Formats: sequence, C-alpha cells, structure tokens
Amino acid sequence: MPVAEGVSFDLTLVWGLLIALAVLIYVILDGFDLGLGMLFAVEPERGDRDVMMNSVAPVWDGNETWLVLGGGGLLAAFPLAYALILPALYAPIIAMLLALIFRGVAFEFRWRTDRRRWVWDLAFIGGSAVAALAQGVALGALLQGIEVDEAARAYSGGWWDWLTPFSVTVGVAVMVGYMLLGATWLVMKTTGPLQERMRARAWVLGFATVAFIGVVSLWTPFLQEGYFVRWFGGWRIGAAFGVGAAVLLIAVLMFRALTVHRHEYWPFVLALAMFALCFVGLGISIFPYIVPTEVTLWEAAAPYESQLFMIVGAGILLPLILGYTAYAYWVFRGKVDPEAGYH
Repeated sequence: MPVAEGVSFDLTLVWGLLIALAVLIYVILDGFDLGLGMLFAVEPERGDRDVMMNSVAPVWDGNETWLVLGGGGLLAAFPLAYALILPALYAPIIAMLLALIFRGVAFEFRWRTDRRRWVWDLAFIGGSAVAALAQGVALGALLQGIEVDEAARAYSGGWWDWLTPFSVTVGVAVMVGYMLLGATWLVMKTTGPLQERMRARAWVLGFATVAFIGVVSLWTPFLQEGYFVRWFGGWRIGAAFGVGAAVLLIAVLMFRALTVHRHEYWPFVLALAMFALCFVGLGISIFPYIVPTEVTLWEAAAPYESQLFMIVGAGILLPLILGYTAYAYWVFRGKVDPEAGYH
C-alpha cells in the first residue's frame, strides 16, 4: 500500500479500528436503552415505566449517532465490504431500522395520550426487542460466513442464509445482554422498590448472559476452519483464554457488586466491561477479515487518497461527537426524579 510522505501508519487499519470503536460505542450506549425497553414488559405499573423512560429521555436519541457513523464509515472506507454485507443482511438490517423508527415514535407518542398509552408501551417493548434481536442475528449471520462470488466480488447467497440456529442464538444472547445493561442502568438511576427489583433481575440476567457468552464462544470456532485456527493456534490461544478468564472475573465482581456490596454504579460499569471484552474476543475471531473469512480489511478498503481525505473529517467530527455525548451524560447524571416528566 502506498504511504503518503510524512504518514507512517496504516490508514486501512486505522479506519477498521474507528469503525469497530463506533460499533462498540453504539452497543454500549444503545444497548442499555434497548434493554430498558424490553424490561418494560415486566414492569406493568405506569409510574415505574415513566421513571424508566425518564432515565434515558435526555440521551436516547443521540445514541443512534454511532450506528450512523459505523454504517457510513463502512460505506466510505470499505465499499466492497458494504456491497457484500448489506445484500446478505438486508432482512435483519431492515427489521432493525424499522424497529428503531417505530420505537422512537412510541417514545414520543406514549406521553401524548392516556387512553392509548398501552398501545405505545407495547410498541416500545416490541421495537426494542426486534431491534436487539435483529442486531444479534445480523452479527451471527456475519460470523457464520457470507457466500461470495470470487470472480464477480458480489454476494452469491440466498435471501434466507442469515437465518440459522447460530444466528438466532446470537440474537437471543444480545437481547439478554442488553436487558442486563438495562437492569444495571436502572440500579444506578433509580431508587426504592424499582431499584431493588432491577437489582434482582440483573443477577438473573447476568447468569444468563454469561451462559450465552459461553455457548456462543464454544460454538464459534467450529463455524469455519479459519476460526478454529485463529482461536487455537499461536499466540491467539493465550489471548482467547485470557479474554474468557477476564469475562468470568468481571462477572464475579459484578455479582458481588450487586449483592454483597450493593453498589449502584459498579454493576453497570462492570457489565459494560463484559461487553467490551466480548468485542475483543470477536476481534480475535475475525481479524484481519472484515467479511469473515472471505475479504480482508485491505482487500475491501477504499483508495488510500480517499481514506486520507476522510480521516481529516473524522478527526474533527469524532471529538465533537464524543464531547457532546459525554456532556449530555454528565449534565443528566444522578438519580431520576420520579416527579419529573418527559414532554
């Protein structure tokens, strides 16, 4: 790859890391939001639901910024990967986008009516669940592999290739993990009986999440030969077991923070750390591929000049996005006032 004068780093790798970072931040920020929506289903009282929704009201609509950044960055920096992945995952991606739109509408409309509030509550629950399931199914379908016509460099699979037992399992795992994030978020943001119920639910959801992480991690190496080699060959075997041990350690600390020490903030922080470690494990599985195990980052990359041009804009926009996101969370830190309302 040509390197411009004065530039000593691999822009393709930098763009890969930027897109991975955008996806991770989206999962972290919108994950607890979607999990909170699914937890609506087990909290029937209107007052509790109002408090739950008010806990994310100031920040929820900014979380999708990272989804747009990840998708837009994929199109701009890795157009071949975009052209291969989108046709393979049209169904779950369209389902996710429609669910996010419907969920956003429900978020606004449930405050505008009393007679039909239950309809919009169901829409909020359904939109959250479908969006989370679709994200997990898309991830599972990508991990299991996409059929690529080597000559035409185009997707050659069928419409239903994304729907398999593995992809559905990953979809359910993401739903459970998001609900864990939502429960620990509410432990941090609420008080009284609602907080105690969420503390108890976080315990159950934590065990379920760890179990799903184990199932998916043990299943993944056998999806493709390349995964098995990367997990159990060379230095990566140590990294894989290290990540697994770290996940278990964080899970133990999270359970102790929930029950023994009864912390309010640490369960959420540790749940986020667990997701971040799973993301590291995912990177170990697929790197250096962006379309496992067909196309590498460098094969899918846009021309170097295009990457160089775009990195300037990213260098300006990313700090701004991180800044206003951090500021919003800082301004609305602390417990939710049960008497406050979202309008």
